[in-house]
Amino acid sequence: MNPLSVSERHFHTPGARESFILCGLIVVWLAVTALFVGLRAEHIMLAVLVAVMFFSCSSSRRLAIALLPFLVFGISYDWMNIVPNYEVNTVDTAGLYNTEKRLFGIAAAGGTLTPNEWFALHTNPVADILAGLFYLCWVPVPIIFGLWLYFTGRQKLYLHFALVFLLVNLIGFAGYYIHPATPPWYIASHGFEAIPGTPGEVAGLGAFDSMTGLGIFHGLYARNANVFAAVPSLHSAYTLVAFLYSLHLRKSTGWKVALAVITVGIWTSAVYTSHHYLIDVLLGIACAFAGYLLFEKGLMRIAGFRRFIDRYAAYISKKSKTPTHDKR
Repeated sequence: MNPLSVSERHFHTPGARESFILCGLIVVWLAVTALFVGLRAEHIMLAVLVAVMFFSCSSSRRLAIALLPFLVFGISYDWMNIVPNYEVNTVDTAGLYNTEKRLFGIAAAGGTLTPNEWFALHTNPVADILAGLFYLCWVPVPIIFGLWLYFTGRQKLYLHFALVFLLVNLIGFAGYYIHPATPPWYIASHGFEAIPGTPGEVAGLGAFDSMTGLGIFHGLYARNANVFAAVPSLHSAYTLVAFLYSLHLRKSTGWKVALAVITVGIWTSAVYTSHHYLIDVLLGIACAFAGYLLFEKGLMRIAGFRRFIDRYAAYISKKSKTPTHDKR
């Protein structure tokens, strides 16, 4: 049997330097989480999974490194519990509500209503089911799209998508701290006083749980530790980012149509279920475009950053010297 080439040996066994860096980052992540957030079973399970993927074989190691942007997204979201946004700035309650009513108010017999309030008076079982189905897509569909790009040989396009997904989240998280705000359901249930520690609510998504008997959203929102992170609506950004990258594909019309429908469905459902104001949705859309343009038209014009992306794409594509060439 022919001996392995230098490149093949590199991908067969991780080097000491990269192994040390990965293990060090895992230890730091778990230590910070344990000290300031609280270590849970899923943290340990995820750390073990990443380590197993990294050290098992070359293909699982490349996938582990490729998924780092999504891992950083999850850690960043979790670490926002270290310093809640309502401890940084005053929570907007009445201001956002009144602005929504002024910009998008709907005239009704009892006075002007926000779109959320109008929808709450005009619910429909079909709309309830569709809203639940669309809302279930907000994270899984972008991740599935990203994995499809990766496993169909479009690693460089995948990397652009994954990094923009992360960048959009970081922009949105910054917005949470700059302008903490209550969602529409909070005003309907608790009025205009911001009470830290208020548990999350399913709001209009409760109809989906009741009709299906699944209890999915009750489980998800019961763990929402901060209900004052409503502006911008990142629900409205995620599948939009995926849609923008589907436009880079010469074919794959199915993805483009599916992502367009799901994206508009999530926008509508966010307002219909009283989880977001129209203002939140529009700002979420703005976040998606801002992250996309900043990355593609800004960062990618910096030579050093382009070289980093080329090296990253080459690593996850098992190409140690030459940049990847995406299949479009």
